[in-house]
Amino acid sequence: MADARFEDGEDAPLRLIAQEAADLPVIAALVQDAVFPITEMIWARKQRRFALLLNRFRWEDRAAAVKEARPFERVRSLLVFEDVLSVRTQGIDRGEADTILSLLSLTFESGADGAGVVELILAGDGGVQLRVEALDVVLTDVSRPYCSPSGHMPEHGE
Repeated sequence: MADARFEDGEDAPLRLIAQEAADLPVIAALVQDAVFPITEMIWARKQRRFALLLNRFRWEDRAAAVKEARPFERVRSLLVFEDVLSVRTQGIDRGEADTILSLLSLTFESGADGAGVVELILAGDGGVQLRVEALDVVLTDVSRPYCSPSGHMPEHGE
Protein backbone atom coordinates (compact mmCIF):
# COMPACT_ATOMS: atom_id res chain seq x y z
CA MET A 1 0.00 0.00 0.00
CA ALA A 2 1.42 3.40 -0.99
CA ASP A 3 1.28 6.52 1.14
CA ALA A 4 -1.29 9.16 0.25
CA ARG A 5 -0.05 11.97 -1.96
CA PHE A 6 -1.33 15.52 -2.32
CA GLU A 7 -2.27 14.70 -5.89
CA ASP A 8 -4.80 12.18 -4.52
CA GLY A 9 -6.79 14.90 -2.76
CA GLU A 10 -8.17 18.32 -3.48
CA ASP A 11 -5.41 20.36 -1.85
CA ALA A 12 -2.01 20.86 -3.40
CA PRO A 13 1.13 21.21 -1.30
CA LEU A 14 2.51 24.69 -0.82
CA ARG A 15 5.90 25.55 -2.26
CA LEU A 16 6.80 29.18 -1.73
CA ILE A 17 10.05 31.03 -2.29
CA ALA A 18 11.20 34.31 -0.71
CA GLN A 19 14.23 36.01 -2.24
CA GLU A 20 13.33 39.58 -1.35
CA ALA A 21 12.32 41.10 1.97
CA ALA A 22 8.85 41.87 0.58
CA ASP A 23 8.28 38.13 -0.07
CA LEU A 24 9.01 36.98 3.48
CA PRO A 25 5.79 38.12 5.27
CA VAL A 26 3.74 35.58 3.29
CA ILE A 27 5.94 32.71 4.46
CA ALA A 28 6.09 34.18 7.97
CA ALA A 29 2.28 34.23 8.17
CA LEU A 30 2.05 30.60 7.06
CA VAL A 31 4.63 29.29 9.56
CA GLN A 32 3.28 31.27 12.52
CA ASP A 33 2.52 28.84 15.35
CA ALA A 34 4.39 25.96 13.71
CA VAL A 35 5.81 23.48 16.20
CA PHE A 36 8.86 21.26 15.85
CA PRO A 37 11.15 19.12 17.96
CA ILE A 38 14.52 20.73 18.60
CA THR A 39 16.08 17.74 16.82
CA GLU A 40 14.41 18.86 13.54
CA MET A 41 16.45 22.07 13.43
CA ILE A 42 19.59 21.47 11.35
CA TRP A 43 22.45 23.69 10.19
CA ALA A 44 24.53 22.15 7.41
CA ARG A 45 27.50 24.47 7.72
CA LYS A 46 29.38 23.25 4.62
CA GLN A 47 26.28 23.62 2.44
CA ARG A 48 25.44 26.96 4.13
CA ARG A 49 21.88 25.69 4.70
CA PHE A 50 19.65 25.92 7.76
CA ALA A 51 16.49 23.80 7.76
CA LEU A 52 13.50 23.10 9.98
CA LEU A 53 10.99 20.28 9.66
CA LEU A 54 7.84 21.94 10.98
CA ASN A 55 4.33 20.90 11.87
CA ARG A 56 2.62 24.06 10.67
CA PHE A 57 -0.95 25.12 11.29
CA ARG A 58 -2.78 25.43 7.94
CA TRP A 59 -3.78 29.08 8.20
CA GLU A 60 -4.79 29.01 4.54
CA ASP A 61 -7.49 26.42 5.42
CA ARG A 62 -8.78 28.07 8.62
CA ALA A 63 -11.81 29.81 7.09
CA ALA A 64 -12.92 26.67 5.25
CA ALA A 65 -12.58 24.56 8.41
CA VAL A 66 -14.72 27.04 10.37
CA LYS A 67 -17.33 27.26 7.60
CA GLU A 68 -17.56 23.47 7.24
CA ALA A 69 -17.39 22.88 11.02
CA ARG A 70 -14.53 20.43 10.60
CA PRO A 71 -11.27 20.05 12.52
CA PHE A 72 -8.40 22.43 11.94
CA GLU A 73 -5.39 20.96 10.17
CA ARG A 74 -1.63 20.92 10.34
CA VAL A 75 0.87 19.78 7.72
CA ARG A 76 4.55 18.80 7.86
CA SER A 77 6.65 21.36 6.01
CA LEU A 78 10.29 22.04 5.32
CA LEU A 79 11.48 25.60 5.90
CA VAL A 80 14.91 25.95 4.29
CA PHE A 81 17.28 28.94 4.35
CA GLU A 82 20.18 29.00 1.89
CA ASP A 83 23.38 31.11 1.91
CA VAL A 84 23.56 31.02 5.72
CA LEU A 85 26.89 32.35 7.01
CA SER A 86 26.29 31.85 10.74
CA VAL A 87 23.65 30.70 13.21
CA ARG A 88 23.14 31.96 16.75
CA THR A 89 20.55 30.72 19.22
CA GLN A 90 19.19 32.24 22.38
CA GLY A 91 17.14 30.60 25.12
CA ILE A 92 17.42 27.13 23.56
CA ASP A 93 19.10 24.20 25.26
CA ARG A 94 20.26 21.99 22.38
CA GLY A 95 21.06 19.25 24.92
CA GLU A 96 17.36 18.76 25.68
CA ALA A 97 16.40 16.45 22.79
CA ASP A 98 12.75 16.20 23.93
CA THR A 99 12.14 19.95 23.65
CA ILE A 100 9.30 21.06 21.37
CA LEU A 101 9.67 24.58 20.02
CA SER A 102 6.96 26.90 18.71
CA LEU A 103 7.72 29.43 15.97
CA LEU A 104 5.97 32.75 16.59
CA SER A 105 7.44 35.00 13.92
CA LEU A 106 10.01 35.30 11.16
CA THR A 107 11.66 38.60 10.21
CA PHE A 108 14.45 39.86 7.97
CA GLU A 109 16.66 42.88 8.56
CA SER A 110 18.49 43.72 5.37
CA GLY A 111 22.07 44.89 5.31
CA ALA A 112 24.50 45.84 2.57
CA ASP A 113 24.32 44.21 -0.88
CA GLY A 114 21.34 41.95 -0.11
CA ALA A 115 22.92 40.39 2.97
CA GLY A 116 21.12 40.56 6.30
CA VAL A 117 19.82 38.80 9.36
CA VAL A 118 16.81 36.48 9.55
CA GLU A 119 15.29 36.12 13.02
CA LEU A 120 13.09 33.24 14.07
CA ILE A 121 11.29 34.22 17.27
CA LEU A 122 10.23 31.25 19.39
CA ALA A 123 7.77 30.99 22.25
CA GLY A 124 9.35 31.27 25.68
CA ASP A 125 11.85 34.00 24.77
CA GLY A 126 13.88 31.72 22.52
CA GLY A 127 15.20 32.64 19.14
CA VAL A 128 17.42 31.76 16.23
CA GLN A 129 19.38 34.35 14.30
CA LEU A 130 20.69 33.53 10.82
CA ARG A 131 23.23 35.81 9.19
CA VAL A 132 22.70 35.33 5.45
CA GLU A 133 24.63 36.40 2.38
CA ALA A 134 21.31 36.82 0.55
CA LEU A 135 17.69 36.09 1.40
CA ASP A 136 16.81 32.70 -0.06
CA VAL A 137 13.98 30.89 1.77
CA VAL A 138 11.80 28.00 0.61
CA LEU A 139 8.70 26.64 2.37
CA THR A 140 7.57 23.25 1.06
CA ASP A 141 4.76 21.04 2.37
CA VAL A 142 5.98 17.44 2.56
CA SER A 143 2.99 15.56 3.96
CA ARG A 144 -0.75 15.37 3.62
CA PRO A 145 -2.65 17.65 5.99
CA TYR A 146 -3.75 15.98 9.22
CA CYS A 147 -6.17 16.94 11.98
CA SER A 148 -4.57 19.24 14.50
CA PRO A 149 -4.00 17.13 17.64
CA SER A 150 -5.35 19.88 19.93
CA GLY A 151 -8.39 20.41 17.71
CA HIS A 152 -8.03 24.15 18.29
CA MET A 153 -6.77 27.10 16.30
CA PRO A 154 -3.77 28.81 17.91
CA GLU A 155 -4.80 31.91 19.84
CA HIS A 156 -2.73 34.88 20.87
CA GLY A 157 -3.41 37.30 23.66
CA GLU A 158 -3.48 41.01 22.91
